[in-house]
Amino acid sequence: MAWNEPGNGDKDPWGNRGNDGPPDLDEVIRNMQRKLGGIFGGNGNNTNGNNSSGRGGFFGFGLIAVIAVLVWLASGIYIVDPAERGVVLRFGQYSTTTLPGPHWHLPSPIEKVEVVNVEEIRTAEIGYRSGGNRGGGTIHSESLMLTKDENIIDLKIAVQYRVQDAPKYLFNVRNPDVILRQMMESAVRETVGRSNMDFVLTEGRSAIANSTEQLLQTMLDAHEMGLLVTSVNMQDVQPPEQVQAAFADVVKAREDEVRQKNQAEAYSNDVLPKARGRAFRIVQEAEAYKSQIIAKAEGDASRFTQVMTEYNKAPDITSERLYLDTMESVYSKSQKVMVDVKNGGSNVLYLPLDRMSRRGNNPTQLDLDSFNYPSSTSTTTSSSNKSSSSDDARSRGGR
Repeated sequence: MAWNEPGNGDKDPWGNRGNDGPPDLDEVIRNMQRKLGGIFGGNGNNTNGNNSSGRGGFFGFGLIAVIAVLVWLASGIYIVDPAERGVVLRFGQYSTTTLPGPHWHLPSPIEKVEVVNVEEIRTAEIGYRSGGNRGGGTIHSESLMLTKDENIIDLKIAVQYRVQDAPKYLFNVRNPDVILRQMMESAVRETVGRSNMDFVLTEGRSAIANSTEQLLQTMLDAHEMGLLVTSVNMQDVQPPEQVQAAFADVVKAREDEVRQKNQAEAYSNDVLPKARGRAFRIVQEAEAYKSQIIAKAEGDASRFTQVMTEYNKAPDITSERLYLDTMESVYSKSQKVMVDVKNGGSNVLYLPLDRMSRRGNNPTQLDLDSFNYPSSTSTTTSSSNKSSSSDDARSRGGR
């Protein structure tokens, strides 16, 4: 008989009943309960007796307990990165600090690990918030500060720091980053309050930053916050907006003053060495002239003394010799015209000496035919005639 003939029911060729609807949830739940009951000692479909059911349930509970203990113990494994430190807490109290690498601690709730990055450079900004652009987002409540000379400046400064001691950073102070920002503001206000406005705005920027860094580190160490300041950088400092134009004029005038001083110093450095050189040269020339005059005077005095000694020995001879030397010196420096009149006469002799001196540098003989001289007169010029001079000198010496 065919499987789909009348009276054959809803059976298919494999002996299964037809089921057009969804599975029965109650049946599924009952099947699961029977299986779990078999594992944990329930009756289920077990027909082997109470003893086998108890042993199966105990084994199931033991297996689950072992797995749970292993998972609990494995939850205590942790790894610390090279830039981090692990702080182990036992029942909320500090226990130890672990270095980079794999470690294990008693799982929660016995122990807990706080991992702190000690190499990360953190930044705190006073007077502004960068927000992606440097110097943007000015906060006037932080940036406006009072100087020693009771002037107000607008200052923006940033501090970079890192964690030096992880346990102190975690437990000694609540919200250490916020406390550091407040300490930084207090330190920079104290440093600026001990300085004048001109010093802060001009050459004192690096000094202000260094003093603030030292003061801030001292405050952090006093509170044992476990933080180390790496650098303090002054981003910007200027007078308030209301007086910036006047201050710009003051700065320009101060720059002009410095420029003119530099120019004056350059001119001084150029003129003074030259003046000192000229003064030294004049002094040296005066010393040389002094030495020359003294030496000449000493030589003349020595010569006069020697002549005086010889004059005392032979007055006539010495006088004649002095006269001859003097005349020789005089005649050697001038032109001489010698006129020899053989027969004498009463005619007037005219000699144009000025024209004769212009005939040449060293004339020895002049043509006097153009002049009306007596025939008995002959004229001769020479540059020197020592024999005639000597005769004249002798005749005068005889007189």
